[in-house]
Amino acid sequence: MSKRALVVDDEKLIVKGIRFSLEQDGMRVDCAYDGEEALSLARENEYDIILLDVMLPKLTGFEVCQQIREFSNVPIIMLTAKGDDMDKILGLEYGADDYVTKPFNILEVKARIKAIMRRTIRQEKEQENQGIIRSKDIRIDCEGRRVYIGEKEINLTTKEFEVLELLILNPNKVYSRENLLKIIWGNDYPGDVRTVDVHIRRLREKVEINPSEPKYVHTKWGVGYYYA
Repeated sequence: MSKRALVVDDEKLIVKGIRFSLEQDGMRVDCAYDGEEALSLARENEYDIILLDVMLPKLTGFEVCQQIREFSNVPIIMLTAKGDDMDKILGLEYGADDYVTKPFNILEVKARIKAIMRRTIRQEKEQENQGIIRSKDIRIDCEGRRVYIGEKEINLTTKEFEVLELLILNPNKVYSRENLLKIIWGNDYPGDVRTVDVHIRRLREKVEINPSEPKYVHTKWGVGYYYA
């Protein structure tokens, strides 16, 4: 699957140039021209890289970066004014991974993107070897039995953790309530399938922004539950 980027700058010519160049490399590119639009897109989509200008209308690049870090570890490259060292320092402190100074050479931008993506892939492989599962903005530490959304730890019960772990390890696979009851609670469990519904509801209340419109744990009506 092709990589996906979000380019954020209020100068439309800059956005157009970056977008054209990245699309030439086979990337899918979304664009935003102010901080609020950028934050909304970052919440609604999964990106492999975000290019984020410091000076933006509505919300600054620093504010956008800081808020994105509350729910996602997506790599962020800040676009800063030439020679403004304070912008570079602040960008890194707010959670950016790198910065490029304007005016920039698009080849330098693409080199920075490739370097960050190589590093991210290497880190993900290392984490897989350490029993870490990543999906969207969820991170599961299987050995420590801990769950994070962005940088925030979510406190789950043992059964809630086991349900979420099972669903994430088998994305898009629909599990009936009976199957979940058998797998998670065991054949000898005296309760009924309503136990599953209660745990799914509580799990959604903890991990979903809007439990009535779930982003992670979905219902296949008349069949069961699945992660997507």
